[in-house]
Amino acid sequence: MRARLFRRRQVLAILAATAAVMTAPAVQAADAYPSKPIRIVVGFPSGGAPDILSRIFSEKVSLGQPVVVDNKPGAGGNIGGEIVAKAPPDGYTLALGTVGTHSINGALYSKMPYDMVKDFVPVILLASTPNVLVVHPSVQARNVQELIALAKSKPGQLTFGTPGVGTSLHVAGELFNTMAGTKIVHVPYKGRAMAIPDLLGGHITMMFDNLPSALPVVKEGKLRALGVTSAQRSASAPDIPTIAEQGLPGYDATSWFAVFAPAHTPKDVVARLNAELNRIFTLPDVQAKLKTLGLDPVLGPPEKLAEYQRSEIAKWAKVVKDSGAKAE
Repeated sequence: MRARLFRRRQVLAILAATAAVMTAPAVQAADAYPSKPIRIVVGFPSGGAPDILSRIFSEKVSLGQPVVVDNKPGAGGNIGGEIVAKAPPDGYTLALGTVGTHSINGALYSKMPYDMVKDFVPVILLASTPNVLVVHPSVQARNVQELIALAKSKPGQLTFGTPGVGTSLHVAGELFNTMAGTKIVHVPYKGRAMAIPDLLGGHITMMFDNLPSALPVVKEGKLRALGVTSAQRSASAPDIPTIAEQGLPGYDATSWFAVFAPAHTPKDVVARLNAELNRIFTLPDVQAKLKTLGLDPVLGPPEKLAEYQRSEIAKWAKVVKDSGAKAE
């Protein structure tokens, strides 16, 4: 009896020791994160909001390892998204995702190189920025209600320019048409730089433009701002009312920026990244910089991003379907 009990205790001791040995490397790896540089992939050229936010992360990080910003523009951000989707899930390759790459593109592109939800784990919703509806000064409308009335009196005669089919500014215009019951004609360009001259020249009626880039032209009196596309007024331009408060309640076409990691990235790694990014983007100097850029910090836990992304995917899928917009 005693021999049997002794052998049982020996077996239990061996099993416990084996389990400790097997789990030790994983625990040590988690505790050591990060042990090498972190790469954040931006699917857009340098200079834009995704790039700026990534470089703030790179400049302010205090995890003991550098953050390297890697711009991989192309295909509406899908090239960068694919790189991260297929990267090892160890927290060393991250994506600076946008409303396009992680909510709109899935409905716009007939073939996507990644699944916007299944191939990623949310880390943090960093910031958002409204777009702004601007018109040529010759347009006989001083507010959104007057513009809707004008558009309905001239169906198919008013036009809105965009940087291209399938851009967030395009779907913002399509959402406006759907909610207002108007038929403002979409005129796509190959980039904002080609659309703005035609708007300034009066060749197109209006444009949904990024707030930071539109404000200087509005202040010069070359364009008239009718409303911002966010649910609330922007701190960067509090005098410009929202489109929602001018007769289209519920209208919200906000551009947003978030950090994602590959699916199956360990939860403790995601938690550490989330805590660090929350710390960085609540620093007073960072908040001041975001305000000058027309970016409103959002922040919070990963779950906040996951919930918001789900709602955005559903919203934009309907808008894209109703408008018939497609991007190849």
